[in-house]
This record gives sequence, structure tokens and C-alpha cells, in this order.
Amino acid sequence: MTNSNSKVVPEAREALNKFKYEVASEVGVTLKDGYNGNISSRDAGRIGGNMVRKLIQQAESQMK
Repeated sequence: MTNSNSKVVPEAREALNKFKYEVASEVGVTLKDGYNGNISSRDAGRIGGNMVRKLIQQAESQMK
């Protein structure tokens, strides 16, 4: 069994990090470079949820 935190494509780490900052900006959450453990669970969920939503939309549009 693989670690659920391991990246399938390790080279995508930087792109995902950039994407995280873009989404955070869109939802009005300010992230600083490095550790962001001070943000609320609600804000972290908004960022992660919107990232997933956008990735699903992108995958669905490529399937058409």
C-alpha cells in the first residue's frame, strides 16, 4: 500500500503549490510563503475544496 501523501507525479509539486496560492487568493485567504499552520480549518477547507472542484472541472472538460 502506498502512502496517501505521496505524489503520483513528484514534478507536479511546484504547480500544485502555485495553484494553492492562486485559489487562496480567489477565496480571499492570505497565505505566506512556507508554513501556514495559523490559518483556520475553515479557510484551509475552502482552499482545498476549491482546488479539488477546479481540478475536477478541468478533467471533465478534457473528457468531452
